[in-house]
Amino acid sequence: MTAVTTARLPLFPLNTVLFPGLVLPLNVFEERYRAMMRELLKTDESEPRRFAVVAIRDGREVAPTAPGMPDQTSRPEKGPAAGFGPDPIQAFHHVGCIADAATIRERADGSFEVLATGTTRVALRSVDAGGPFLTAEVEEIPEEPGEGAGTLAEGVLRAFRNYQKRLAGARERSLSTASELPDEPSVVSYLVAAAAVLDTPSKQRLLQAPDTATRLREELKLLRSETAVIRHLPSLPATDLTRSPMSPN
Repeated sequence: MTAVTTARLPLFPLNTVLFPGLVLPLNVFEERYRAMMRELLKTDESEPRRFAVVAIRDGREVAPTAPGMPDQTSRPEKGPAAGFGPDPIQAFHHVGCIADAATIRERADGSFEVLATGTTRVALRSVDAGGPFLTAEVEEIPEEPGEGAGTLAEGVLRAFRNYQKRLAGARERSLSTASELPDEPSVVSYLVAAAAVLDTPSKQRLLQAPDTATRLREELKLLRSETAVIRHLPSLPATDLTRSPMSPN
């Protein structure tokens, strides 16, 4: 039997899906997340500074009256669960990703610039709002290859290059070359999931796929569908394959 690995980690809910291997830049200015970063900085630099990232299903990434986003008509919403309702776990998707903060820089105003990388998928088991920031008990989800993952990855890469070409208006110089794209099936599956222009529910379904092959099959369908749609649209923004957009908290 495989041992189940669980951990209690700081929890950072976002309006985006983080995938293993992808970079996540964060602009941290709310007090609850500043407190989280100050706590992570207590961890020795030789150890990983880990926190869990989950996509928000129902709630606000930034509390309505947070600094920089004032709401003069309502009373300030405070506390680690602000914006997520009385039972925070219900506001989040239940599969997320552990992030390892390689860089945590405090600015003069007390906010933080953070650069983290997704590492391992996790299932959200419980959420605790009793401290200065949310914490969660999470269980690691192993990545199973599934049947035919290698062949599927080749097909997804071909479909992805065609999709890129459509996004870039067929300007070959703007496309990644074959040498820049990976060939390991799970890496392909996560890279394509992060890079494709998809809504959060679609990306979440890809994150929580039971194995790599299932994720690749779904991506093949999505890429073919999206490429067909793009043919009839004047333009779409190209995406960055190695970084996620800067996320406010």
